[in-house]
Amino acid sequence: MLILGGAALGPAGAAPAAPPPAAAASASDPLLQLLSERAALPRGGTSGSRAGTWVPEEVSDWASDLVLSAMNFLGVRYRYGGQSEDTGFDCSGFTRHVFESTLGLVLPRRSADQARAPGWLAVERNELKPGDLVFFNTLRSTFSHVGIYIGDGKFIHSPRSGQKIQIEDMRMAYWVKRYNGARRAPIDAAAALAALRGSAPAER
Repeated sequence: MLILGGAALGPAGAAPAAPPPAAAASASDPLLQLLSERAALPRGGTSGSRAGTWVPEEVSDWASDLVLSAMNFLGVRYRYGGQSEDTGFDCSGFTRHVFESTLGLVLPRRSADQARAPGWLAVERNELKPGDLVFFNTLRSTFSHVGIYIGDGKFIHSPRSGQKIQIEDMRMAYWVKRYNGARRAPIDAAAALAALRGSAPAER
C-alpha cells in the first residue's frame, strides 16, 4: 500500500456561462452523456472555464472514474453507519467507499475527519472540479455532512434516514447556507495512481 499526503493508496487503482450544444460533447464523452441523462447537467449543454461548471477538458481520468462510480449508487438507501451497497450508506460511508473502491484512496471514516485529512487540498467554491469532496453543516457541527461534487453546481450524496443516494444542486438555499468548504485528493496521489494503473498486470 502506498502512502501519499497522509492518504493510503492501494494497488487498485454565480451561474454557469452560456454553454455550447451538448450533443457533440456527449457523443465523444460517455461521462457527459450519462450525467446529462441523469439530470446532473442541463440538457442544453455544458461549459464554463472557472465558475464551478463542468469543463470536459479539465476533468482528469481519475475524476471521471470516480464520478461514474458514485453515480452507480444512485437510489441506494441511507443507513446510519452504513458502508456498503447491501446495507446502505451514510454520507461519509458513501464517500469513503467510492474513493477506496475506485481509486484505492482510503479516507477516514467520519466526515469531519475526511475534511481534515492530511495532504488533501482546500478548494475555493469557484474552483470546484468533479471528484472534489464538498462539506456542509447539517447537524449544527462543522463538516457534519459530505458529498462528491460532479459538476454544474451539483453533488451526489447520501442525505439522511428515509432517503436514498441522490444528486442535488448546491445552489439551493439550504445547501448554500450550510456549505463549509471542499477538499481535493492530493495531486501526487492521483499521479501515483495513474502510474500504478499503467504498470499493473492485466487481470486473469
